[in-house]
Amino acid sequence: MKILGIGNAIVDVICKVDDNFIKKNNLTKGTMKLIFDANEFQLMLSNLKIEKTISGGSVANSIVGLSQMGNDVGFIGKVSDDKLGGKYEDGLKSENVKYYYKKKREELPTGTCLILVTPDSERTMCTFLGTAGKINENDVDANVVKKSEMIFLEGYLWDEGEPKKAFEKAINNAKKVAMSLSDQFCVDRHKPHFLDLVKNKLDITFANEQEIMSLIDAKDFKEVINFGKSLEKLIIITRGDKGAISILGEEVEENGVEKNLSIKDLTGAGDLFASGFLHGILNNLSNSESLEKGKEMSSKVIQQIGARL
Repeated sequence: MKILGIGNAIVDVICKVDDNFIKKNNLTKGTMKLIFDANEFQLMLSNLKIEKTISGGSVANSIVGLSQMGNDVGFIGKVSDDKLGGKYEDGLKSENVKYYYKKKREELPTGTCLILVTPDSERTMCTFLGTAGKINENDVDANVVKKSEMIFLEGYLWDEGEPKKAFEKAINNAKKVAMSLSDQFCVDRHKPHFLDLVKNKLDITFANEQEIMSLIDAKDFKEVINFGKSLEKLIIITRGDKGAISILGEEVEENGVEKNLSIKDLTGAGDLFASGFLHGILNNLSNSESLEKGKEMSSKVIQQIGARL
């Protein structure tokens, strides 16, 4: 197997809202908020018209993208044996993703992410992790990890306790480790741990500009470049309308963004960018060519609703 993703198994529920809805619910546009109360989550959802329901989760989206490009892929993520859990598994299998998880009835339901798309195409997420956030080391099969060329992890999944042990088991058995920092909120919450991962455990790190600057408390982007060069590991940073950059020691590559796109929804832009870049790396393309592949995939996904092509 080329690559095994380990991440939050979450069903995405996509709704269109106006800016007022974001303000009224005390949300910060463009970020992800964790909701711990199932009733609060249901209340918010009850006032909305659902545009689309689709199997999601950041790394799972990337893994599906990699499958669509012809790579042999697998995924581990925790769901409950409920209606959404069944939907989730079927969604992965229909995309030729091997799902290495046997679901059973859990205390908590399958995780759900409410994706609120405002008229400017920005997406704001409210996530009820449900059982997805309860992944533990028993859910990770070391033999499956050993059989894949690379594993891909998400910062969203990292948390003290059981998920951390699951992460460590995966990292300790992997040939090569890639991870996305996922969200500035994740970085701020786990800064010392994430910094240790980036410096000592990861071969490839994906981040956006805000996440990486927060991680190293940088005042300007030049500090980020210097940090990247000092690591001697591959760091890929997406910079919105400034494009993306890869850093590996002294080798720094940049590319811009596609112009004149009809942007409908930015959900999944980072996930599909990662899938394109990883496809390049797994198929021996250069970092520059891999950036182009990332740009191609992210450009496609933002011209439609939802995080999968």
